[in-house]
Amino acid sequence: MSNAQNTGNEARDMRPTRLRDALRQARIEAADRTGVVVELRDAEVARLEILNEALDPLFAEVPEQIDLFDRGVSQGETPRLWIDVVAHIVMGRDKRIYRFVQDTRFGRIVLAESHDVPVIVDAVTGYVARRMIEREHAMVAMPVAEPVVEKKPRRRGFGTFVLGFVLGAVALFGLALYASLKNF
Repeated sequence: MSNAQNTGNEARDMRPTRLRDALRQARIEAADRTGVVVELRDAEVARLEILNEALDPLFAEVPEQIDLFDRGVSQGETPRLWIDVVAHIVMGRDKRIYRFVQDTRFGRIVLAESHDVPVIVDAVTGYVARRMIEREHAMVAMPVAEPVVEKKPRRRGFGTFVLGFVLGAVALFGLALYASLKNF
C-alpha cells in the first residue's frame, strides 16, 4: 500500500507542462487506482490508449502510401488495440500486462508480453518493420517464366474428312450418271 502512495506522491511532484502530458498522467493514475470490477474495462481501455499514444511516433514514420496498418482501439467486450487486421494488443488477466498477439491460420500466437509500454512499443516496431519488408517482397515483380506449351502434332483428321467428302461426292455423281445413262 505504501508503494501505491509513493507512486501517487511522485506523480504529484512531476508537474506536466503540456495538456497532452497531463492527460496521459491522469490516465495512468486512473488506471493504477482502478480496482472496482465495473471499472476494469475502462482501465483496460485507458491503458490501451496510453499505449496507442506511445505508438504515435512509430506510425508517423510509416509512409502514407503503405496502407497495411489500421491502428485503433476497439471497445467491445474485450478492448483491443488493433495494429492491423491480424495483430492486436489485449490486456492480460491481471489487466496490467500488455499481450501483443497475432492471429494466424494455425491459431493465435503471442508475439510479446510485458507490463512495460516501451517493451511492447519495441515489439510492435519490429512487427511493423517485418510487415513492411514482406510488402516490399510481395510488390517486387518477379520475372514469370512463360509456360511451355507443347504443340500437339496435328492429326490428319481434317484431310481425311475432305478426302472422304470428295470421294463421296464423286461416287454420288458417278451413280447418278450411271442411273441416267441406263434409262436412256
